[in-house]
Amino acid sequence: MGMEIDWVVLAILVAFILYSLLTNAVERSLITLPIIFMCLGFLVSDPLKAAAPPEVLDESKRLLAEVTLVLVLFSDASRVQFAKLKQTWVLPARMLLIGLPLSIGIGTVVTLLVNPAGGLAMALLTAAVLSPTDAALGLPVVASPEVPEPLRETINVESGLNDGLVLPFVVLGATLAAAGGSLEHTDGLALSALSQIVLGPLAGISVGWIVAKAMDYAQSRDLTAESAEGVVFLATALAAYVAAQVIGGNGFIAAFVAGMVFGNTYRHDIRFVHEFMEGAGQLLTMSAFLVFGALLLPDGLAHVTPKAVLIAVLFLTVVRMGAIWLSLTGSGLRSREKLFLGWFGPRGLASILFTLVVMDEFDIPGEAELLACVSMTVAFSIIAHGLSATPLASRIGRTGPGSDD
Repeated sequence: MGMEIDWVVLAILVAFILYSLLTNAVERSLITLPIIFMCLGFLVSDPLKAAAPPEVLDESKRLLAEVTLVLVLFSDASRVQFAKLKQTWVLPARMLLIGLPLSIGIGTVVTLLVNPAGGLAMALLTAAVLSPTDAALGLPVVASPEVPEPLRETINVESGLNDGLVLPFVVLGATLAAAGGSLEHTDGLALSALSQIVLGPLAGISVGWIVAKAMDYAQSRDLTAESAEGVVFLATALAAYVAAQVIGGNGFIAAFVAGMVFGNTYRHDIRFVHEFMEGAGQLLTMSAFLVFGALLLPDGLAHVTPKAVLIAVLFLTVVRMGAIWLSLTGSGLRSREKLFLGWFGPRGLASILFTLVVMDEFDIPGEAELLACVSMTVAFSIIAHGLSATPLASRIGRTGPGSDD
């Protein structure tokens, strides 16, 4: 048994090395990191499950989920600069403040219509888990100089913020689903959810501000070695999460808020956060998609139904694109630009990690249905958005400014 797991781990590490050596070549192709590691995970699923004890796999995927989501939330939020956002806030604000709630609302209705037996609570939870987007799946769009800057900035800001903004809906949906969808006898659960949503941001604000000020002070006096900056980022993100847990708040919301406060309070060069995520963060991202392919996707396929496939397709098209189209009405964007922004709402890391955490934290009756819906949506998104990112980025870049509203 020990030798078998060693061979599986060795194969995975070789894949990590080969991908890293061929990073530039892969970026010039239509194949993306999520496609590669989802497929690799699917290939090693059976030997991995046969070689490793189930409890070890469960604990490992939960730990990976928590650490990756905390770092992604903190890092994404730290990129959002309030000063810069003042100049380009209109489009992302429309998509976040109008499009995101619309997406959750429309998604809840669609899920309930397709699968009424699941109930309103499960429909809300499904919609919340499948609403946040992942710019990593459309990286050629965000990084492409051919895409007009307002569109690139809008996609980047939206994907950076919607993970944190959707968390209260995930907590609410999971709380109600765990209570059987009934509002009766949920006073304790409702109070717990409210405390998580309120105390989480307080912990994030405190940790983010204190560490940013302390680091400014230390760097102004040349007390901090450059090699230690990544450690500060890692420890700050995790400290925000743990501090929130200690006082009864939601650790993920705390990490998101801490990142935003840190990024807008810290006065020195913050590039160390992004450099860390490009290195160690990429390793975590590879691992997350590999875990999805190895552990979640096979289990999701085992419970897949035509209803789950229909929900997945509708979320990537009607729900997302309809909500974004409505939120951008009157914005001055052309139809093709609104469709472009609506289409590039890929589902990936956040949906995977929210699902892992929710399944572990809550006793949900419709867990298999949720896993099937999320697995199908993320798998379709990884392939469709990954393959279409480069061609559509080039296409939108060849059209000039204008409006057809």
